[in-house]
Amino acid sequence: MTDEHGPGRATAGFHEVYGTDPEGVWAAPGRVNLIGEHTDYNDGFVMPLALPHTCLAAATPRTDGVLRLHSGDAPGGIVELRVEELAPVAGGAGGGDRGGWAAYPAGVVWTLREEGLLTGAAGGADLHFESTVPTGAGLSSSAALEVVTATALNDLYGLGITPRRIAQLCQRAENVFVGVPCGIMDQMASACCTEGHALFLDARDLTQRQVPFDLAAEGLRLLVVDTRVKHELGDGAYANRRAACEAAAEALGVPALRDVPFDGLEATLAQLERLGYDATTRRRVRHVVTEDRRVEEVIELLDAGDTRSIGPVLTAGHASCRDDFEISCAELDLVVESANAAGALGARMTGGGFGGSAIVLVAEADAEAVGKAVTEAFGAAGYGAPRIFPAVPSAGARRR
Repeated sequence: MTDEHGPGRATAGFHEVYGTDPEGVWAAPGRVNLIGEHTDYNDGFVMPLALPHTCLAAATPRTDGVLRLHSGDAPGGIVELRVEELAPVAGGAGGGDRGGWAAYPAGVVWTLREEGLLTGAAGGADLHFESTVPTGAGLSSSAALEVVTATALNDLYGLGITPRRIAQLCQRAENVFVGVPCGIMDQMASACCTEGHALFLDARDLTQRQVPFDLAAEGLRLLVVDTRVKHELGDGAYANRRAACEAAAEALGVPALRDVPFDGLEATLAQLERLGYDATTRRRVRHVVTEDRRVEEVIELLDAGDTRSIGPVLTAGHASCRDDFEISCAELDLVVESANAAGALGARMTGGGFGGSAIVLVAEADAEAVGKAVTEAFGAAGYGAPRIFPAVPSAGARRR
């Protein structure tokens, strides 16, 4: 399900909870990443596209410094907070005190105040959220929640913040307030993507280019396969991999692994071995360096109008995620294997890994058969049926 119900559902939900109509409704999308996994926090390249699935926020400002948050998708009633009392808890795990999901919008308000954008009683608001972004699917439901909150407050208070700045503020909220060491890609995708395009983003300087990605015009389709599984290993393992990358960059004397040249990769890996770094760390480095190169390959192919040829690059990216970065799982591997065996042009896991979703590039005529083959493979393996839907490049955050 997408946000086809439009703002009406969010408006009705707001009225039911707060007894009045909201001043407006805003939307921010989830995303899939076409290529470039775990490269953003290494100052590298990524290429996400926004989904039609969105988080909607119906909102009205308050002048008493009270922040009231309510979700139509989460159990529990209104979460009421005082804006001036918002602060990360010890260790940066801001969500620990605040009922999980509410930490994300609360963290955005805290960040806006920390940056001096909201002062005095400003920042108080009544917000009601409705989301069609699947949670736990690696499609950035949390970034959509953050970005829609910042976008709504930006308009309500006339802050004049650009989409790029909104993404940076939301990343800070997640890093510092919620305590998740994510990169910038998810927030940039939700804030900055445009309809019909993939976003080519340099995570170091945040320069971006909207790359036309009209699959239907070429008789192609990009399927999202939500495995509906999330392995607990993923929580600490994300931070572990980020720490390994940062340690390797420091040992190599470069600002980030993005600065390791692809042509000099083997020499770099040999240098790490001489420095005493184990094979696991060297594989982590190899993934990041080769993944940055794969993003460049995809850009070159898209610019040349040869979209079909990105398929093998996607599959190679999955092999690297599986073998070098070790963030795949049996369910994701099965999607890739069964889809490619059934005639897909290419497939890979997308997102942080350890569950969540994969993407599959197919000829439109083969989409149904490939989807059926993946579903049957899941059944034969004893897994629950995956959720399969097309990824349609959609617009970033906006007022509805």
